[in-house]
Amino acid sequence: MFVRAYLRASTKEQDASRARGQLEAFAKDRGLTIAATYLENESGASLQRPELFRLLADSQPGDVLLIEQVDRLSRLNATDWERLRSEIRRIGVRVVALDLPTSWQLASTGADEFTSRMAEAVNGMLLDMLAAIARKDYEDRRRRQAQGIAKAKEGGKYAGRAEDTKRNAAIIAMLRAGQSWNSIIDVAKCSRSTLSRLSKRLNEEG
Repeated sequence: MFVRAYLRASTKEQDASRARGQLEAFAKDRGLTIAATYLENESGASLQRPELFRLLADSQPGDVLLIEQVDRLSRLNATDWERLRSEIRRIGVRVVALDLPTSWQLASTGADEFTSRMAEAVNGMLLDMLAAIARKDYEDRRRRQAQGIAKAKEGGKYAGRAEDTKRNAAIIAMLRAGQSWNSIIDVAKCSRSTLSRLSKRLNEEG
């Protein structure tokens, strides 16, 4: 059985590898070896996740996609979740999540066909439910954040996120030196939108 671990964090500032030890311990306890690990810093609410789709492209029927929590795989809306689920089904990948005990049966090589099929049916239903909960949690947090910002603006207390002047100065220096955007993102651990904004600022300064 080929086990592929998927680790995701939403921003460059977060540690995508945080749960690596938990996944490795889970696999070891079941006599499994994680043969490949895929890490990325992308929003779970977006399908634009190169490493996740590289994992799926590398996979064969029966491979296990191991995740810490279902929300690491999806905070997608219903349409995008169905697209991702259809791709997972088409390839025949088995999703195993540490927060979904019914999925653990899918990581067992000793289960008979009936038990495996029942586990897959129950797991599929619960996976859909947890993906929906993850999406609702994402939307609730976004709504509360927007309400908090609106209230702060009304009270004249909202100043936005403080700029990391030291990091941004280093990014601008790298832009002036002609370094590629990808290399700057790797070194500075910044988002592409931040790099675009600083590049525009540099161009305006002449």
